[in-house]
Amino acid sequence: MTTSVENPFTAQPAPPLPPRRAGQRRTALWSLPEVRWAGAATGLFVLGLLAHLSPAPDWVWWALFLACYVAGGWEPGWAGLQALRERKLDVDLLMVLAAIGAASIGQVLDGALLIVIFATSGALEAIATKRTEDSVAGLLDLAPDTATRLTATGEDTVEAADLYVGDVILVRPGERIGADGEVTHGASEVDQATITGEASPVDKYPGDEVFAGTLNGTGALRVRVTRPASDTVIARIVAMVAEASATKARVQLFIEKVEQRYSVGMVAATIALFVIPLALGAELQPTLLRAMTFMIVASPCAVVLATMPPLLSAIANAGRHGVLVKSAVVMEHLATATRVTFDKTGTLTQGTPHLTDIRLLPHTKRTEDEVLALAAAAESSSEHPLARAMVIAARTAQLPLPTPEAFTSTPGRGVTARVDGHQVDVGRPTALDTGHHSSLRALVDELEQTRRTAVVVQVDGEPVGVLGLADTLRPDAAATVTQLTALTGGNPVLLTGDNEPAARRLAAEVGITDVRAGLLPQDKVAAVRELESRGNRVVLVGDGVNDAPALAAAHVGVAMGRAGSDLALDTADAVITRDELATLPAVVQLARRARRLVVANLAIAATFIAVLVAWDLIGTLPLPLGVAGHEGSTIIVGLNGLRLLRRAAWHQTASPAATEGQP
Repeated sequence: MTTSVENPFTAQPAPPLPPRRAGQRRTALWSLPEVRWAGAATGLFVLGLLAHLSPAPDWVWWALFLACYVAGGWEPGWAGLQALRERKLDVDLLMVLAAIGAASIGQVLDGALLIVIFATSGALEAIATKRTEDSVAGLLDLAPDTATRLTATGEDTVEAADLYVGDVILVRPGERIGADGEVTHGASEVDQATITGEASPVDKYPGDEVFAGTLNGTGALRVRVTRPASDTVIARIVAMVAEASATKARVQLFIEKVEQRYSVGMVAATIALFVIPLALGAELQPTLLRAMTFMIVASPCAVVLATMPPLLSAIANAGRHGVLVKSAVVMEHLATATRVTFDKTGTLTQGTPHLTDIRLLPHTKRTEDEVLALAAAAESSSEHPLARAMVIAARTAQLPLPTPEAFTSTPGRGVTARVDGHQVDVGRPTALDTGHHSSLRALVDELEQTRRTAVVVQVDGEPVGVLGLADTLRPDAAATVTQLTALTGGNPVLLTGDNEPAARRLAAEVGITDVRAGLLPQDKVAAVRELESRGNRVVLVGDGVNDAPALAAAHVGVAMGRAGSDLALDTADAVITRDELATLPAVVQLARRARRLVVANLAIAATFIAVLVAWDLIGTLPLPLGVAGHEGSTIIVGLNGLRLLRRAAWHQTASPAATEGQP
């Protein structure tokens, strides 16, 4: 059971992207400096080519081509010089130098073509990055810029970013809600499809939670702000994906490390390819042209671009469909997962148990209502699903709940509090010191045999009753287990603090055969490490404070966003914000597709480099063809990686057929 903490992901899946008009996208892309300079360089190249083919004086097309050099080459050239000051050899600088070298021997058209294709490649890379950012950052457009704040003097229109926790805002019919908050007055139906994915509007009454960016229906609502604009559900999603996009995969880090040494070696080889033939009496112009062609085709541009576009595209696509992957490294790890472990309550089950039984011990003089009231009062400061079930049951029965004092919570054990002068302990039968009560053991066994979770209530150190609680299985749990078994090649494992009979009955319903029950948090960590010691790469899925240590220990920790505690959400490497287990096999399959694309991109890039370098060394590779081959391979791997941004990429992975027959 957990202490009470605010959960910023309550009832929040990742929303689908808002529709964009084509004109908006074109304007946004043209605002990128890389796109503008590439467009200018292309226009100048076309004009120069037309002038070169016409009777115009030579100085006209020379001037146009040189202007093309400046438009398309100044930015990468300057960036390369800045990198050189830090003792880093940038591939961009090598391309610009190769173009200048071509112009120096009269091949100004070939050099201009290199600049145009190189600038276009850079623009496409910038567009790819922009599309990845926009795919999630566009969520912020859902939230209105302003809100109507109610003050002592009336209404005041303010920026949504200026709202504070505790402010009350008025939301009129048809308006979007300006902040995350709680309804204080009014009733209406709210379209929450952008946040929760619910197809139908949800009725909202005083006490209900609402989210920024959702659309109010026909009624007017007064909403008390519970989170600042920077901490709303949408803002948290965007921040997490932005953080993920800033990380680099291990493959990418390795490539960047090798790139520096490779670039130095390539420059040395270029110099040797120029100097040695000259020393042997070769002519200057063809020797310099061959050396520059070699420098162009041997540059690792496509290799550098092979890794991140597929991984970032997969992160963005997963975020659109309810899975927030916190880094490219995590996406890599998901692709290599071989075993999945599940917590039970709130993960395989709905996490919303309800009270089914109140069993009193024979010696107690307290009534069922008294036992329930004491337990609910002690648990009222906890966010654990079982605690909420007790509190809801007590309030439904209209029982008075005294304010608890000296509340403490121990994950995996239970809670202790002073209620009306009595020390009340509520927790697992095996965790509490209940003495030798055969009647207590009989009650616990009876409840557990019927797949109920038994919770013992002690007052002043003496057991007085046992509460039986039942949870409902998630409808997609069995299908998820089946798909993950096919994907990873290993049957998932159930790690739970619940009792053995209840755990085994639930595991049998979903198809899990490896069950580890009655586990404390440290036992879950030990189980994860034991699985990994056997060569498994373990994904652990959980939601509570007691799952946080195991989430941190696992190869990949995945938290359920709706019921997950703050600690679990912060510790996990990925968050399933929609609480749909079916997204887990889909994102694993998406990660594997991204990994395959990375391998394919590296193979494409290496093949182009090898073929073009061999052609240049053995035969005579024309500079324009070398430029087209080198930059063409860069464009191919970039666009290949962006394939995972398509919505179809997710639907292909999410379908059961997509997982059949996978290793």
